[in-house]
Formats: sequence, structure tokens, C-alpha cells
Amino acid sequence: MKQYTITRIIGIFLLALFLTNCSNILEEEPRSILEPGYFKTEKGVNGGLTSLYAHLRYIYGNAYFYNSGTTGTDEATYAQSADGNFKVMDISGQGNITSTATGGTGTLWGQAFPAINTASGIIENASEVGLDPSLIAEARFFRAFDYFMLVQTFGGVPLDLGAGELKFNTSTARTSVRNTVPEVYTRAIFPDLIIAVQDLPAVGRLTGTVTKNVARLFLAKAYLTYAWWLENPNGIPTYPEAPRTDPDGKNAQWYFQQAYDIATTAIDDPGPYGLMPTFYELHVGGNERNKEMMFYADHTQSSEKYNGASLTYGSGGGADNFACWMMTWNYPEIRSHKNPELNSPASTVLRDATQDLGRPWTRMAPTVDVFENIFVNKTEDSRFDASFTLVYRGNWPKAGDKTEFYYGANGMKVYPGDPILTFLPENPSTPIDYPEGPGPSNVGGGILPGRADFVISLDDISRVVYPGTWKLSTYRTDSGDGLGQPNAGITRPFNIAKFSEFYFIAAEAAVKGATVKPGKSARELINVIRARAGKWSFDRFNNVERDDDYSQEMMDATPLEIDIDYLLAESSREYYGEGSRWYDLVRTQKWTEVASTYKIASSTKGDHNVVTFNREIKPYHYLRPIPQGQIDGMEMPDAEKDAYQNPGYR
Repeated sequence: MKQYTITRIIGIFLLALFLTNCSNILEEEPRSILEPGYFKTEKGVNGGLTSLYAHLRYIYGNAYFYNSGTTGTDEATYAQSADGNFKVMDISGQGNITSTATGGTGTLWGQAFPAINTASGIIENASEVGLDPSLIAEARFFRAFDYFMLVQTFGGVPLDLGAGELKFNTSTARTSVRNTVPEVYTRAIFPDLIIAVQDLPAVGRLTGTVTKNVARLFLAKAYLTYAWWLENPNGIPTYPEAPRTDPDGKNAQWYFQQAYDIATTAIDDPGPYGLMPTFYELHVGGNERNKEMMFYADHTQSSEKYNGASLTYGSGGGADNFACWMMTWNYPEIRSHKNPELNSPASTVLRDATQDLGRPWTRMAPTVDVFENIFVNKTEDSRFDASFTLVYRGNWPKAGDKTEFYYGANGMKVYPGDPILTFLPENPSTPIDYPEGPGPSNVGGGILPGRADFVISLDDISRVVYPGTWKLSTYRTDSGDGLGQPNAGITRPFNIAKFSEFYFIAAEAAVKGATVKPGKSARELINVIRARAGKWSFDRFNNVERDDDYSQEMMDATPLEIDIDYLLAESSREYYGEGSRWYDLVRTQKWTEVASTYKIASSTKGDHNVVTFNREIKPYHYLRPIPQGQIDGMEMPDAEKDAYQNPGYR
């Protein structure tokens, strides 16, 4: 059947991509229209590959796409300043997800198809150049990667963009037919990734380029996801409608086994990858592109051209990496005072280009449940300390304020670097004395005897005041002694895939019945991750180096029998706030079960009255709507346009 999609897929701008330094740069002049002859040259192949790496920045780090994978899960809800993009994704009575209010999923649709077409142009034409097959394998990886993201998000999508199935398209076309989920996996994703695993090198040709094990990671993840799709334990509908059978006659168990085998093969043969010694070292600014970060959308502070976005002011769009702004609350509203009577307020925690702070947008917030149900162990598990900003410290000298000290809670003095506001990991034995309304902290911080910092229990957080995320946040080395450029987009890479995921994929496949290798049961695999989580190199809460090892305690606490629920909780501890939670919950069909209720206080400063909210997650929500712009742009009868849209969004 002939299939087409709209004109946007014809070409993609070839953008420069900064990888690590000036000797390792993929660079090409911008081109808006691509044609077959261009990919029959070495310059054309390199330019096309550059565009494929560059397109990642328009998806990963984009706050609206990030929102679509996080808000509405058990990890986050909408915050005080949320607009409709964020409220609708919460599915809690603040509006409905529609084809025009997609909450950010349209970002993926709009970016993936031009990249797929570029990849097809390379695959189809580059053999005439006589280049190493590994270069064509990079294009195969990207075509499979984009299709994998699309099929998880929207269900079946078109394999024919106008010139034939998986063919490079150069013509304008305005009709389209969607393939089924099994067709997308078995005709596009699996074949491309199998060849990519075969032809890609063990070590990337440049820093950040894809390798054999990057392809293995996504092949294992695709097998795992497809196995769940075939099994369909909770009867979630698919679209376009198709039997839950594999065209090649294989069952779900075969695919679970393949996922396990590929993941454990990569663990045994890691190449240049591996786990970092501690969770803190994995995420601390300045340690980017480490051995655990296998695949990422790159950025840099050294060149605006190669960063792909402004280094001085982020617009909140385009190639900006601005996802972490969303769960950063408006901490500059914290106040200390010029006198011990606490009636002369002053700003003492200023907007700063540091990993603890950054630019606040207050669009998304963690729920109380995150701290009650996911991060239960807050003393031994270093991932809690290295995932959130719990302490907001005075930094007024960076703005030229030479005041020696201000006054905080209890009329006590606070000095630069001291805690001004602290979120307490555990409820204190003495009840917190909260003010009526914002109080002297201006954000509803309470008082405990003998403490100069205002405090809030994690059980009392709201949509307006809550711990910020730390892992993804700002890090720059060009701020000098000042506040730097906190309003610019993040110049660090946005992580897409980590080596640690192999352990989770293999463990999940083992739980689903895969035959395991000695030493690699689900519990043993997860205990590798948990052992690392018990190792501390820095205590961010107390702002001191820390050399503690709770690995044995962490492993001993692991259940003897691992199930999917435990794996999902462990996965959230490992990857909290990184933007992939919705995909995990949809794959395992656990979204409704784990995220239908959550607790948080209101958007009023000083309100600590936590309320339970309900989400009405329906089966059709397990797919996102096709963006209305796609449907409006097609020249098809209205009935066909209606049938093109996923049920529930028509």
C-alpha cells in the first residue's frame, strides 16, 4: 500500500554538533533540502549524520517533551506556574490531552520523521561512496531509534513517507497510512538495530557517536517493550488495530529472552562503558560524557554555534536544553532579614548558574509520594541525596552585596554559604512551627528551636515550594565570582541512555521468565545497582566530602524475590526526573496502578495541608494523540483523517 506523509519530511537542516572539543566536531553547512545525489558523496553522508545527532537536541532537553514523559506519572505533577501543557498531562481534572493540547508529544512527531527520512537517504545512497559500513550503521541506528520512540508514544506509524516503505522521499505528499505496531518493530526497528550491532564499532569514531553497545541497548529495550506488547497483561488497546501476534511466529517469551541475552552480553563485554563508582560522580557537573553516559544530546558552554542555542539567555524553545527549569521552584523568593525581629526582608538566595539552583519556572513538582514510596531509604541510599536540592544556601555576595550576615529563623545570624531554607529528609521529633501564610521566610518555611534556617518537611511540600532536581541542572565554569548566566539554557549534555540500563533490562526480562545466566538473576543484577547506590563520595545535604559505604546494607535490603513493582520503584530511584518514567509505566502497563492518586499541598505559599488528588487514567491514554497539525495537513477525506487519529482523541 502506498503511504505518504506531509511535506515536512522532505529535508532537515544540517546543524553543527559539538561533541567534546575542536578536534572532535561534526560540522556541516546548513541545508534545508536534501536529494539522493547529496548522499552519494562523503560530504553528504557526514552532513546527514551530523543532522541526525543534532536533531536529538530538539527533543531531549526540550521541556515540553520532558513534561510528556514525567508529569502525570508517580514522579511529578503540575506546579504553581504550570500552563495548559503541564496541567493536561496530569489528567487530574485540569484539562484534557487532545490532538491540539499534546503536552509536548508533538515535539517528537515533528522531529522524528525528518530524521528518519535523512537516515533513509544515507542508507539508500551512501553505499556508492565506498565508505566504511559503520557510517551507514549509524544512520540505521537513528532510523530505528526514532521509530522506536514513535511506536512507543503513538502506536503504529507510517513506514512509507512517500517513496515506498523505508525509502528516502524527495517529493511533497499529503496522504499517509499508518503501519501496525508489529510491522514497525519487525520491518524497521529490529532489522536496522541488528545490522547496527553488527557493523558499528565497539568504540565510537568521535566522542558521543553511537557504538555497538549503544545499538545493543536499544535493541534489548525494543525486544523487551515488544514482548510486553505481545503479552498485553492488562488488555490495553493498540492502534491501528492488530492481533497481538508476531509476524515471524515468535511469542513474548522469545523476545524477553532476547532482551536478557543481549543486555547481559553487553554487561560482560562493556567496551568503553561501565558504571561510575558513585551515583554522585555520575551526575556532578564537570564530569559529563563519563563512561556510563552512552548516548546524549550534546551541548557546550564554549561556543554558541556548537551549543545550538544562546549562552546568555534561553528562549525556552528550539535546541535549548531547558528541561530542568520545570521542576525548579522560585527559590529567589526566599527571604532573610536585616534585623533579628525579622521584619526587614532581604533576598539572600539569588538566581545562580550552579547545579543547586539555576533558572526557576515552577511548572512541575514532585509529589509527597515520591519521598514516601520511592525514596524510602534517605540515609544509606545516596541517590536521594544526589537527586534533589534539599538545602538552599545564602549566596548574596555573588551579586556584590557585602553584608556580613543576615538574620534567619529564630532571629539567628546566617552567613554566606549557610542554609537559609532546608527540606528535612525526616520529620523531626519536635513539631515544626509553621507560620500563617508565607511568614518571615516569604515561602512558608517553619521554625525549629536552635536552627537559623527555615525548614519544611518533605511531607508538607506544595505546588509552589518543593525540593528542586539536581541531576540535570545548570553547570558552568565561566561564572567567575558572580552569578554567571542562570537564564541561559543548560550547556551540559542531556542524557538519553546509560550503561546501568542494561542491568534493569536484563532484570526485567528475568522477572518475565527469561532463562538466566549464573550470577545474573534479577536480584543479583539489581544488587549491582543498589551496591553502587550505597557508596558515598559527597554529602550534598551537609555540603561535605563523605567516604561511606552502605553497599552491603543496600544489598541485604533487596527482596529475595524481585517483581515488576519493585523493579519500577528501583528504576525511579535510579532515573528519577530524567524524563522516561511514562515509557516505563506504559510498557509494563502499570501506569494506572501506580499513578492514579498522589498527594501534595496547594499553590498557596504557606499551605502545608497535603491533599490527595485523583487521576482518571483511561486505557486510551496509553497512546498519545497524533498532533492535529499532521492531520490537518493531509489531503484525505474527513473519515480517513478521523481514522488516522488514535481512539479517544477524535
